Amino acid sequence: MNRYFPEGELIGNVENTRFTSSREGMEEAMAKGFILESVAVVCTCEHDLIVDLPCGKGIIRREEGAVGIKEGVTRDIALLSRVGKPVCFKVTNITENENGPVFMLSRREAQEECLEQYVNKLNCGDIIGARVTHLEKFGAFVDIGCGIPSLVPIDAISVSRISHPGDRFVNGQKINVIIKGRENGHILLTHKELLGTWQQNADLFSVGQTVRGIVRSSESYGVFIELAPNLAGLAEPHTGIRPGQTASVFIKAILPDKMKIKLIIVDTFDCALTHTKLRYFIDSGHISNWCYSTPASRKRIEAVF
Repeated sequence: MNRYFPEGELIGNVENTRFTSSREGMEEAMAKGFILESVAVVCTCEHDLIVDLPCGKGIIRREEGAVGIKEGVTRDIALLSRVGKPVCFKVTNITENENGPVFMLSRREAQEECLEQYVNKLNCGDIIGARVTHLEKFGAFVDIGCGIPSLVPIDAISVSRISHPGDRFVNGQKINVIIKGRENGHILLTHKELLGTWQQNADLFSVGQTVRGIVRSSESYGVFIELAPNLAGLAEPHTGIRPGQTASVFIKAILPDKMKIKLIIVDTFDCALTHTKLRYFIDSGHISNWCYSTPASRKRIEAVF
């Protein structure tokens, strides 16, 4: 069973609270090599992280802040960006000053253990949990365990096309991802295969319904409206429509052989973006292959892991 979680999973955990609440608990964690978590409250001028502990002062020296910092492979922004957020660590030393115990901590050692015992043992097709850490136009960066970063490219987020990962995710969101491969020591991830096939998504809707959708693009030949992250339909051209608007649409036809849904726009309006909980058709375990296409369709969209 995996015990290497994205940072933030252990905060509030009974065991984590017990160990971080007293010097005796921290001594036990150090002796047993446990990975703990607490919040980084300051990054000093030297880029050391000061960690908020109920039982004393925690310090993560710069070179202990992340795998690759000492070697120059990881940039110091990886430390600065943790201020105000949970960080994982192993206790490496305990001293005392006039203000009480001082705990020397290593996030690097926690990450190295996570890499050795968990990440490096993952196989293509394995489904794992991750947490979104920040969003860029080209994709979503996620924590796959103990602050170890990886990227979900924008075209791997969903079948329905989006203009920015922020259309689908928010920072801090817990998601599931699939190991797609490895390249130059980095884990490659994908996400869209977990959101269901065309038929699985189409089965959630019926001809004659009027439902909510999101305008994704307006072309000369029609308007693409997303009904679900892995399902979009096409309505006739419509003036005054902008991508990102909410639409109420009437479902005119569902055509599995062509993998098309014909829509009629009832109304469009501006609506503050709200992220609904993602529906995962697969949320754990391992997959070897995935086919988005319907059996009757000539078009094949599939992935092999």
